[in-house]
Amino acid sequence: MDIVKESKGFSTNQKRTLASTSAGFALENMDSMFLSFALSSMILTLHISPAAAGLTSSITNIGKFGGGLLFGILADKFGRVKVFSYTIFLFAIATGLLFFVHNIYEIYALRFIAGIGAGGEFGAGVALIAENFRGHKIGKLVSWSATGGQLGAIVAAVIASIVLPLYGWNTLFLFGLIPVILAFFIRRHLKESPAFEEEKAKHYDKTPKVSVLELFKTPAIAWQTFGLMVMIIVEKAGYYGIMSWLPTIMQKQLHTSISKSSLWMVVTIIGICVGMATFGYILDWLGPRLAFGLYMIVAAVSIYGIAIAHSPITLLLSSAFAGFFASGFYGGFGAVISRLYPTRIRSTANNTIMACGQLIGGLSPFVMGFLMVKYSLFEIMMMLSSMYIVAVLVMLSIRNIGKFNKEYAK
Repeated sequence: MDIVKESKGFSTNQKRTLASTSAGFALENMDSMFLSFALSSMILTLHISPAAAGLTSSITNIGKFGGGLLFGILADKFGRVKVFSYTIFLFAIATGLLFFVHNIYEIYALRFIAGIGAGGEFGAGVALIAENFRGHKIGKLVSWSATGGQLGAIVAAVIASIVLPLYGWNTLFLFGLIPVILAFFIRRHLKESPAFEEEKAKHYDKTPKVSVLELFKTPAIAWQTFGLMVMIIVEKAGYYGIMSWLPTIMQKQLHTSISKSSLWMVVTIIGICVGMATFGYILDWLGPRLAFGLYMIVAAVSIYGIAIAHSPITLLLSSAFAGFFASGFYGGFGAVISRLYPTRIRSTANNTIMACGQLIGGLSPFVMGFLMVKYSLFEIMMMLSSMYIVAVLVMLSIRNIGKFNKEYAK
C-alpha cells in the first residue's frame, strides 16, 4: 500500500503523529456514531420526539463550537500535543458517563461536555500533521488520518449491533471510555512540531498572543474564512443529517431491525472512507477548486438515491455512493486551512472554522427530525442537494484557495 511505502521514510515522531491523530479522529468518530445508533432506542425508552432526539447531536455541536474556539487558542499558545491529549480525555469521560443518565436533559448536558472535547481535537491534530510533514503533499496525509478516523465509525457500528439488542443504549456509551488510553500514550510519546517550537522561541518566555480576529483582519481573509465555513456547514449538514437518521430511515423503509440497520451502515461508512482516501490524492493532483467542485457537484446528484431506494441493495448502494462524494471531501479542509493560515494561528483557524461549520451544519439532525413530520424524504434530500451547489459557488469565489500547492503561510 502507498501509505506503507511512504511511511518507511518518516521519522519516529512523524509516524507517531500520523498514528495518534488517526486514532484520535477514529475514537471521536466512534463517539459520535454511538449517538446515531442509539437514537431510535432513546426515542422509545425516554418517550421523546424525533426532534428532541435529534437535538442531542445539535447540542454536541454547540459544545464543539465552544471547545473549538477555546482549545484552538490554547493549542496555539501552549502546544498542540498537550491540548490534543486533554480534549480526548474530556470527550471520553463525558461519553462514558452517559451510562448513568435517566433523562434527556442529562444526555444534553453530557453531550455538550463531550462536544467541547471533540471540538478542540481537530485543530490540534491537523496542525500536528501539517507542521510535522512540511515539504510533503499533505492532502493525502490529512486524508489518510481522516480515513483512519472513519474506522471508528465502523467499530461503533459493530459494537452497536452486538450491544444494543442485548444490553440497551446506556451500556453502549461505556465503550466511549476507550480513548482515555490514547490520551495517556500521546502525552508520553508525542513531541511538539519543530514549526511550533520555532514560533514559540520567537516570544522567548512570553506566552504568544492569539486572537480569532486575525481570521478577519482584511476583507480578503475575512471572505476566505467565511467561505470555508460555508463549505464545512454544507458537508456537516449532509453528514450529520444523513448519518443520524439513516438507521431510522432504513428501519422504516425496509422494516428491518436495529442490529441489521447498524451493520448495513458499514457500507455507507466504507463509501465515506474510500471517498476520503481518494480525495487526498485528487486534492494534491488537481488542487482544491477542481477537487472540491467535483465532489460537491456529484454529491448534489447522488443523495437523491437515498430518497428513492426501496430495497436493501439499492439503498445500500445509493447511501455508499452518496457517502463517497457528500462526505469524502471532509479530509481536505484541514489540509487547505493549514496552508492558508500561518503557524501562530493555525490551530485557531482550523478549530474556529470547523467549529462554526459544525455548529450550523450540526443543526441538520434536529432540522431533519422536524421536517420529517411535514415533508417527504425526497423533498428534504432536494434541500440538501441545493446546499452543495451553493457551496461550489462560494468555494470558487475564494481567491487564495488556488494557492494550495504553493509553500505554507509563514
